[in-house]
Amino acid sequence: MTAKELAKLLGVSETAVSFALNNKPGVSTETRNRIKKAAQQYNVERPYTVPALQQPEKTFAFIFYRKSNAIFNNSFFDPLLQGAENMIAGLGAHMNLSNVYSTDHLIETLKSFGDSGISGAIILGTEMKHEDFMPLAFSEVPLVLLDNHFMSSKIDSVEINNREGVHLAIQHLVQRTGAQPGHLKANFNIRNFEEREAGYQQALRHYGFSLSNSISHTLAVSAEGAYADMLQILKRGDKLARCYFADNDEIAIGAMRAFRECGYRIPGDVAIVGFDDVDVCPYVDPPLTTIHVPNHYMGHMAAQRLVSLTDRKPHYSLNVQIGTHLVTRKSV
Repeated sequence: MTAKELAKLLGVSETAVSFALNNKPGVSTETRNRIKKAAQQYNVERPYTVPALQQPEKTFAFIFYRKSNAIFNNSFFDPLLQGAENMIAGLGAHMNLSNVYSTDHLIETLKSFGDSGISGAIILGTEMKHEDFMPLAFSEVPLVLLDNHFMSSKIDSVEINNREGVHLAIQHLVQRTGAQPGHLKANFNIRNFEEREAGYQQALRHYGFSLSNSISHTLAVSAEGAYADMLQILKRGDKLARCYFADNDEIAIGAMRAFRECGYRIPGDVAIVGFDDVDVCPYVDPPLTTIHVPNHYMGHMAAQRLVSLTDRKPHYSLNVQIGTHLVTRKSV
């Protein structure tokens, strides 16, 4: 099999195959391993180089902004990177990957781009706060913020339409149970969770429920942490709702485990809807109904916008909100 045929088989670009087989940066570890495994299986011709006309003309950067690892679930964030990488590689361009852990580190990284030939950068800014956006205004290269947005910033951004997604979840719970949904709220403060809480309250008002009667439990954002927190709540005998919206799938999965251990039937006694649709959702017991986020498409759109910024003047910033949809399984 040729590398071109392998690229078609795996649904990646020829450039991505070339980078992986020649041990060059520009593809994620998961994609590189998948390509190498398939290359060995199908006896792909090696070494393989990109034809001269396809050699990278531009180099872009993908920056993971990590203040902590509390929310970095690989099954959610890896497709964001892959979507961006595939789009960039399809143009014959190159993408560098880097991690930053503080605002100062971000400033240093952005300053280095001026001398390194970087044409533009995507910043995965899920954890970024108001103060973290300040350095972005002084960047010498075009930037696109992924999975976050700051209203008064002039930086382009691509994010989830969180409020729309929560409305779909609440609508489903109300239609199936007839009860006022409770909230399994994340104990971690990021914009996505703030938007989901606002969407939850907005949806309750839409369906005529009183916010003062809302039942909310604050849980850790990991499955293990949410399980421990929910178990303590159940053992205390706190008032419970008939159904719940959870800020993410990890919270939903941990809470379901605690409910089941305490003798509650899901969805017979308690119904739950999550958010994100991570890989494990179909395989938990019961399979989790959730809001699907098209994260691969989000990465693609961020890269597409970034490429357009390198060729377009003047620049008028925009915010792109990506829609979601409900995936029904057995937890409601």
